[in-house]
Formats: sequence, structure tokens, C-alpha cells
Amino acid sequence: MSTRTRPPLFWLVAILAVLWNLAGVYSFYYHLAATPATVATWPEQQQTIFAATPRWLFVPFAIATIGGLVGSLGLLWRSRWAVPVLALSLLAIVVQFAGNYLATPLWELTGVRGALFPMSIALVGLFLWGYARHCAKRGWLR
Repeated sequence: MSTRTRPPLFWLVAILAVLWNLAGVYSFYYHLAATPATVATWPEQQQTIFAATPRWLFVPFAIATIGGLVGSLGLLWRSRWAVPVLALSLLAIVVQFAGNYLATPLWELTGVRGALFPMSIALVGLFLWGYARHCAKRGWLR
């Protein structure tokens, strides 16, 4: 197999990455557009955390999710620019979750169990960036 031939796994990963990041963009929109009536339906812990979240944390949230989607589309379109866009998304993921833990009572209210999902998001972001780098080195991206 030449370096230009992409295995079927490439397409599967790229499509799953787009779907994963579409879910992230939906989550961003859901939280950004949440009305007081919507927030009132959430569990008390989530309401407390949401109320304590500084609005500036929506900037890295937007960069992480929209950047992840754009980078995943770049991967699907076999474009080299997917690598730096996914790196930026990963950096924004780290900033967003660090900000959440430093600026809100997230840790006090959720403990280690609450860190599992943010950690999995960061690991997926790290995987996608590393995978895009791998694909670029193999010549699968233009």
C-alpha cells in the first residue's frame, strides 16, 4: 500500500470524528442558548455550576467545539490544515476545562467522578490531533 492510499479505517475515524464534534457543537449551542427556564430543569448541581461559570469560558468552549468540527471536516476532506485546527481545538479543551475547575465549584460538587467525562473529551481531542498528524505524515492529507 502506498503512502497515498487511505485504508477504510481512515474514513471511519474521519466520519466518527465529525459526528463526535457535531455532538460537541450541539452541547455548546445548548449551553449558550439555555434560558433560565431550561436551566431550572437541570439537576441542582448543574444549576450551581452553570450559575458560577464565567461567560468568558464560552470562548474556549466555542473554539474547542467548532474547531473540533472544522478540524474533523478537514480530516474528512483530507486537508493538511486539519492538524493545526485540531491542535487549537485541543488547547481550547484544556483551557475550558481548567477554567471550569478553577472558576466554579465543579470539583467540590462532582469530585473525581465529574472529571471522567472532561478527561474523555480531552483524550478524544488528543487522539484526533495525533491521528491527523499521523495521516499528514503518511501523505493521506494534502
